[in-house]
Amino acid sequence: MSAGRSDPPQIDTSKAHPARVYDWLLGGKDNYPVDEAVGEKLPPEARDGARQNRQFMHRAAAWLAGQGVDQFLDIGTGIPTEPNLHQIVQSVVPAARVVYIDNDPIVLRHAETLLISDPEGVTDYIQADVRSPGEIIEHARTVLDFGRPVALSLIALLHFIPDDQEPLAIVGELLSGLPPGSHLVLSHAASDRHAELAAQVTAEYARAGIRLGLRTRDEVARFFDGLDMVEPGLVTAPEWFRTIPAPAPEDSGIYAGVARLR
Repeated sequence: MSAGRSDPPQIDTSKAHPARVYDWLLGGKDNYPVDEAVGEKLPPEARDGARQNRQFMHRAAAWLAGQGVDQFLDIGTGIPTEPNLHQIVQSVVPAARVVYIDNDPIVLRHAETLLISDPEGVTDYIQADVRSPGEIIEHARTVLDFGRPVALSLIALLHFIPDDQEPLAIVGELLSGLPPGSHLVLSHAASDRHAELAAQVTAEYARAGIRLGLRTRDEVARFFDGLDMVEPGLVTAPEWFRTIPAPAPEDSGIYAGVARLR
């Protein structure tokens, strides 16, 4: 079963969008020259970071599904890139339900054809902005059972929410709507791992009209305040794994972690 919204998307191709730049960094084709122009000016490490983000999502989603988690709320979904989150979790739990959220209309255009659920499960998509957490939770309740645990996925999203947009309050409101036993899955670009590269990335996005709020490890850790961290804790994306074999060691400017709500 698959649900979704059918309103025709209105896509602005004159301005770069983070979801489309991310698609370009991953080697995708669902982007425009304005997005490619941003990606080409970013350092090569940006492509590594995009890949590491994606691989972390794969590992974390598969692990959670293996623990019996069968409901996922993925905000900042991005343009579908196989395997998508629902394909990963439904390969473990076919009846899993997944709600995708993004604010780029191009994602909606692809969601209706690519986000196809396993027959036993459900996928849904809504075009919405993480800065409207109440709207997101209200919609998610129509698909997910909030009487049981939900995995909230915020992959490479919060560094696009500067401090003046109150990202801690946004995450807090999202988590407050989830039942105990739910999980937060989060990755975030670092400001303190490679400061010069972080400054370069921030500047290039700013030239395209996209504000970034890269953060230190301590600042990222605040999103997990009051939650129980899953081992190995808050680490770089390649260092987060729960299965053997472990991913190959590599440098990374991305922090990643999973935590459980009490």
